[in-house]
Amino acid sequence: MGFMTWREKSADALQQGGVIAPDERLPWPQTAVMGVQHVIAMFGATVLAPILMGFDPNLAILMSGIGTLIFFLITGGKVPSYLGSSFAFIGVVIAATSYAGKGPNANIGLALGGIIACGALYTLVGFIVQVVGTGWIERFMPPVVTGSVVAVIGLNLAGIPIKNMATSNFDSWMQVVTFVSVGLVAVLTRGMVQRLLILVGLIVASVIYAVLTNGLGLGKPLDLSAVLAAPWVGMPGFSAPVFSAPAMLLIAPVVIILVAENLGHIKAVTAMTGKNLDQYMGRAFIGDGIATMVSGAAGGTGVTTYAENIGVMAATKIYSTAVFLVAALIAIVLGFSPKFGAVIQAIPLPVMGGVSIVVFGLIAVAGAKIWVGNKVDFSQNKNLIVAAITLILGTGDFTLKFGQFALGGIGTATFGAILLYALLNSQGTAARTPR
Repeated sequence: MGFMTWREKSADALQQGGVIAPDERLPWPQTAVMGVQHVIAMFGATVLAPILMGFDPNLAILMSGIGTLIFFLITGGKVPSYLGSSFAFIGVVIAATSYAGKGPNANIGLALGGIIACGALYTLVGFIVQVVGTGWIERFMPPVVTGSVVAVIGLNLAGIPIKNMATSNFDSWMQVVTFVSVGLVAVLTRGMVQRLLILVGLIVASVIYAVLTNGLGLGKPLDLSAVLAAPWVGMPGFSAPVFSAPAMLLIAPVVIILVAENLGHIKAVTAMTGKNLDQYMGRAFIGDGIATMVSGAAGGTGVTTYAENIGVMAATKIYSTAVFLVAALIAIVLGFSPKFGAVIQAIPLPVMGGVSIVVFGLIAVAGAKIWVGNKVDFSQNKNLIVAAITLILGTGDFTLKFGQFALGGIGTATFGAILLYALLNSQGTAARTPR
């Protein structure tokens, strides 16, 4: 597989609002700005996941950049994707380390050993796919299943901005102001401003927030003191792994969720771009697996392809892998800058909530687009039942426990969709078999 070379799109093509394909790119200045938008899109979740597990957020940003660069190199620059902190590890890491939920995780080494084991297993799955192809996966995960899983990833996250990112009525109205701002930018602007709808909408909403709070005293004022106090350059907190069999056995099964997420994301990008990326599926798994091992070895979280960035691609119609190369390099630099982390964390919570509503919604719609693009027939009861149950399991965060291992909404929805389709499809086949 040759390495990616990009065809540069002209300024006229950009102004006309066309799709920028994975093997195309904008002029480098615009590509750099789009890279910044992708860094911002992934930042909230990539920082939140390590905080919930007691990891260093700045190290998570650094390793997300390194992981994305590893992914970019292994896929030959052919698959547009950003790798950020995976939420699938949170439950098992907390269980394996007995983390109390506040401050640094004293048993982080146990988690890191398990994350490395999971990454190794993920890499092995990638090599198997590279040799035998994705047919065996696709038999279990046809478009009705992958579309449902992608949609669930967005819907499962819906409660975060709605319930956790608005602590007052004023905050809720600011979320409305934010997603309306993003919507107006998406509809009323053209060219590069329209492509930067998430970033521009966030800036507009932040300015409005500052006027209403700092100026008129209607809510919690925008506080930039942490930004001023933070140093420009600083080392993140590295940690060493500890390999413990119980922790590894607890954490390694997360690989199934990572495979489902990556497969669903690649299917979503395929549906959006019209370019079949299945031939790179094995390399994508290998890249994600190696990135997870490297991250765990340094003290970072496990990583996964990020639905938030797929949502940005869906909104901007820019799928150029050059954007993700730039985003990775930016994240690596910013991983050594506590001041950058302070700037992002200074963004008002309801503004981030409003942006999250847009991005998570776009992810859910990307799942529906897989159904439409593959002409999934919902007049067939097996498709209708699989999609219906999967959406409710994921959206309602239906959780099953197996000893200490808890399978949350995305996991139960993913396994439920796969197993239910296999069951109903076999029954349908049996019913049609002549006697």
